[in-house]
Amino acid sequence: MAETTERHRPPRLGVHVTGTGVDVAVLAPHATAVELCLLDGPLDAPAERRVPLAGPRLGVWSASVPGVRAGQRYGFRAHGAWEPGYGLRYNPAKLLVDPYARGLVGELGYGPETYGHVVGDDLTGDPYGPADDRDSAGHVPHGVVVDTRALPGPDPAANRPWTPWSRTVVYEAHTKGLTRLHPDVPEELRGTYAGLAHPAVVDHLLGLGVTALELLPVHAFTSEPHLVAKGLTNYWGYSTLGFFAPHAAYATAAARAAGPAAVLDEVRATVHALHEAGLEVLLDVVYNHTCEGGLPGQHLSWRGLDNAYYYSHDGAVPATLVDVTGTGNSLDFRRDGVVGMTLDSLRYWADVVGVDGFRFDLAVTLGRSPEGFRPDHATLVAAATDPSLAGLKLVAEPWDVGPGGWRTGQFPAPFAEWNDRFRNAVRSFWLADPGRAAHGLPGHRVRDLATRLSGSVDLFGSGTPPLQRGPRASVNYVTAHDGFTMADLVAYDHKHNAANGEQNRDGSDDNRSWNHGVEGPVQQDSPAVDVAPLRRRSVRNLFATLVLAAGTPMVTAGDETGRTQRGNNNAYCQDNELSWVRWDLSPWRADQLATARHLLLLRREHAALRTETFYTGRPRVEGGPPDLGWYGADGVAFDHARWHDASVRTFQMLRVAPPPDDDQVLLVVNGALDAVEVTLVDGHPAPWTLAWDSVWEHPSEVSTAAISGGLHLPGGSTTTVEPLSMRVYVRP
Repeated sequence: MAETTERHRPPRLGVHVTGTGVDVAVLAPHATAVELCLLDGPLDAPAERRVPLAGPRLGVWSASVPGVRAGQRYGFRAHGAWEPGYGLRYNPAKLLVDPYARGLVGELGYGPETYGHVVGDDLTGDPYGPADDRDSAGHVPHGVVVDTRALPGPDPAANRPWTPWSRTVVYEAHTKGLTRLHPDVPEELRGTYAGLAHPAVVDHLLGLGVTALELLPVHAFTSEPHLVAKGLTNYWGYSTLGFFAPHAAYATAAARAAGPAAVLDEVRATVHALHEAGLEVLLDVVYNHTCEGGLPGQHLSWRGLDNAYYYSHDGAVPATLVDVTGTGNSLDFRRDGVVGMTLDSLRYWADVVGVDGFRFDLAVTLGRSPEGFRPDHATLVAAATDPSLAGLKLVAEPWDVGPGGWRTGQFPAPFAEWNDRFRNAVRSFWLADPGRAAHGLPGHRVRDLATRLSGSVDLFGSGTPPLQRGPRASVNYVTAHDGFTMADLVAYDHKHNAANGEQNRDGSDDNRSWNHGVEGPVQQDSPAVDVAPLRRRSVRNLFATLVLAAGTPMVTAGDETGRTQRGNNNAYCQDNELSWVRWDLSPWRADQLATARHLLLLRREHAALRTETFYTGRPRVEGGPPDLGWYGADGVAFDHARWHDASVRTFQMLRVAPPPDDDQVLLVVNGALDAVEVTLVDGHPAPWTLAWDSVWEHPSEVSTAAISGGLHLPGGSTTTVEPLSMRVYVRP
């Protein structure tokens, strides 16, 4: 009976090992024939055996192929009409990567053979012209059969830390860049998956106080032809070739030599080891587009299987791709097969690899329907309700570049979202506004920063019922992989991207940065050396605002140690020391690390800094202080006039934790260019204890405050707060 049931099981997409061989299935609805190509011999000149697949049944071609074992290389060839004007681009001369391949081997070539249409040696041609008849099998990666039925080692999905959102601190890093220069990581592990779990790296992350390591894309990816022509590569990895295969280049040399199964083992072992240390692993995933680019691009997988089905088109003749991602193509999430592929990939990485969540690149594309973006789109509903994803952290980058593409705050629960409004408000208050003020120009009002500090209820408070998402839905960030580092925000007014080979045209011009009067680094013997302490204080202000605000903070790797990219705000193609994290710490960078650790410790120790619900401005207990209060430098509560007065640059933010913690934290913020006399908020018998001041180069300077008598002050006391600085006072 069991054998009969297995024989009639509906085909599963991809290649799956059975007791006698493999089951194969691929979605290609408009094809007239599809062949499985079993490959042996050299990668650049493989021998090939073709097996016809049956179908299509609901668009799927499938077969059971006896005798095929794990480790077998393979690809597909799809037959059908070459009618590019109607979106049909079938060319059986091109070997196609299985979208469901669990492993890939071989490098992608960049010659004319990898294009479906005829191109010259300069790779230009008419994408609506004739098909190219050159065989691509020796010029493209090959899929590899991986048996996932009984994987070796412990199950990384079984020891998840399940860190609650209220205690989550995300650390965004690049798999290679984080460890490539680490002196305490053995050379053979630097820049690899295994290197992420080395004790030296784990100790740094735990000592810093982060709880989740978010990795830039680790799905198999390629570099764009225009980068290769310039001698550059796609360092970040937002150019996916396989949504199921780990990027092999990040594995150790030993794993790569052993094959894709060993690469998968290394990834799983790394995730398990990080879990054992109490760290979650989140993946930055790119389901919105693929590496095939626009119609003039390469012919590698989806384009050859069914260009008209997988990619969004405008419905015109000749058929033109709809590009809402800025990459030349967008996967069409109006198609069940595209939604299904995305969910299958997410389940695979959750169940087999054991990761703890996903950050969805350009997530608005995943929710686009014929009417535009819909919060109740099938992709979003399925991800939110799928049993394999239940309880995992789902984070949306809530925009794309298409019409109506900015959707911050509009994703459904349980999604959290990158909060670009937080980034802009913090940069404006601490950098852009003081830079303007130094030239006598007006800045922003404090109300926007106050809204961001308190959890951005204006963005994340809507829904049914209202307020249910809470501040945790706001993933707060000041920097990310894309843009200036924190140290560069205080040292450059303008981007310096010449190394990218695009005449400095790439990268954002809306940086809201401030060089403090001098562009770029200053040396000790420079007349401008006086700006260095001010820059360091600005970095501390930015970092403190990030980790002490209500919401979920995301730290960009290296910001805790003052990493610079020398003014490059779009280092996507810089796979070198410009992008890699440095671990040789100068004195000020060591001080910055100590400050970062101290601030994150304050966040852990004080429940008032980790609210799980939006503030109401009312007491949490009868007769107690309000859960959130705003006060001026004079200690008087803000009124309507103060919120709208652009000259007000100093305020106090009082936050009270609910019982049984019941602790209070007071943030004193001075965004003015002059020192301000501040009267601390009164109304409690216990004095305020100064826990941190951004004037301090190192947290140990608290001892100096104690000696001067400024460490413990009763409410109502007056103290001088330095220009462009902030303090943290606590009451246990």
